[in-house]
Amino acid sequence: MMARSKKSIFIMWMVFILSFVPLAHYMDDEEAHANPEEALHAKITKVLSHDDLKGAVTGISVRDAQTGTIIYEKNGDTRLRPASSMKLVTGAAALRLLGDDYRFKTEVYADRKPRNGVLLGDLYVKGYGDPTLTTDDLDRISEQLKKQGINRIKGDLVSDDTWYDDTRLSLDLPWSDEQEYYGAQISGLTLSPDTDYDAGTVIVQVTPAVNEGEAPTITVSPQTGYVKIYNKAKTGKADSKKTIKITRKHGTNQLYINGSIAKNASSSKTWMAVENPTGYTMDLFKQSLAKSGIKVTGKVRNGKLRPGSIKLAADQSPPLHDIMKPYLKLSNNTISEVLVKEAGRVKGMEGSWEKGLSVIENQFGTLGIKDSDILMRDGSGVSHVSLITPNTLSNLLYKAQSEPWYTVYLDSLPVAGISDRSVGGTLRNRMRGTPAEGMVIAKTGSISTVSSLSGFVKGTEGNKYTFSIIINNAIEEDSLKDIEDEIAIILASH
Repeated sequence: MMARSKKSIFIMWMVFILSFVPLAHYMDDEEAHANPEEALHAKITKVLSHDDLKGAVTGISVRDAQTGTIIYEKNGDTRLRPASSMKLVTGAAALRLLGDDYRFKTEVYADRKPRNGVLLGDLYVKGYGDPTLTTDDLDRISEQLKKQGINRIKGDLVSDDTWYDDTRLSLDLPWSDEQEYYGAQISGLTLSPDTDYDAGTVIVQVTPAVNEGEAPTITVSPQTGYVKIYNKAKTGKADSKKTIKITRKHGTNQLYINGSIAKNASSSKTWMAVENPTGYTMDLFKQSLAKSGIKVTGKVRNGKLRPGSIKLAADQSPPLHDIMKPYLKLSNNTISEVLVKEAGRVKGMEGSWEKGLSVIENQFGTLGIKDSDILMRDGSGVSHVSLITPNTLSNLLYKAQSEPWYTVYLDSLPVAGISDRSVGGTLRNRMRGTPAEGMVIAKTGSISTVSSLSGFVKGTEGNKYTFSIIINNAIEEDSLKDIEDEIAIILASH
């Protein structure tokens, strides 16, 4: 009995003493010495050891979204090329300068009122930069004219695109990108082939012929004679590799289709930028008038609206809060550059990149951006000269939360892993089935040797972060999105 009592007393004393020993004593080395923030650092640092990042420059900034405190950074104050993450700056500035209810417009004028179904004199189409104008909108304008009894226009169709200057391409756009949909020319009068609002482009569809060796069928949407098709392509044998390539001869609207498409392949679609979107729009407007039974006896030409002209018809774009969704979710370069010029025209009386960027730069202070931390040469980030620091982007996102337009801004960003294109956008196929699915809301970015991801992430305990990841000078580009995703998943799991 006595021995048993001494043993019991010894065990009780041991339990009492051990109750004061820190729990870390029983953890492994990593857990023992790492608080949650240190664990986060360790996990991200491990990801950054990826072989494909050797020789590249990686900048990361992660902030507590409630306090703005930086909880992780690497090269956070290093100016890097952001690619389309620059659209976060342009979008925020546009919402602040123009307001989320802002609408673009297109108006039609005449020298005089029509009489007996005839409009004597010219008909003017005045563009105000609307990147959402479609053939359906042109048809509605034509119907407005038809309802006024107009059957014939005994004069010219005159396009007035002077709302913006005549510099069609941003300063640093590579010549090789001029034919691409994301490098479309910016005009005060332009047209979109669909509701993605890739203004200034046509959709070229290639459909294989029934028999091998025959030329595939080429269709252009919207149908227009403004572009000329030169079909050099062939239909290949079943299951052969598709090698279709479409090029536009510089300075023209001559499109050349080369290569092969398997006879059992589905049709392919390519969006191609047109030369002179103003003329393209007017060609389609003339078609629209004819469809409404309105004949034009004169020619189509460019000019300027005469003082005292009478407004006969008009069309408005959706409000900016609706335009922001295809803009940011689908990373629409054309809308971005239109917003720069529109800011310049509305707030600086000049629709140019120079004035627009100057107007936006005047907003930097209110957006939490230091002049020394950014070099903005365009609105879309396609420029290889534009620079911004990761800390600046994460701070912009933090500051945006207190703005009246924040909900519009947030709702316009891609959501990781959500397959619905209108929600997931450019992140719809990324981070599916991970803790980041539906939790990471961010802007993607990609140009040659550059990849970026910047936005918001909600953690497991309801904690929230703003973050920016920018990778520059990367030669092996295939894995960069996976690296960004891995970091975003770490944040969502933290």
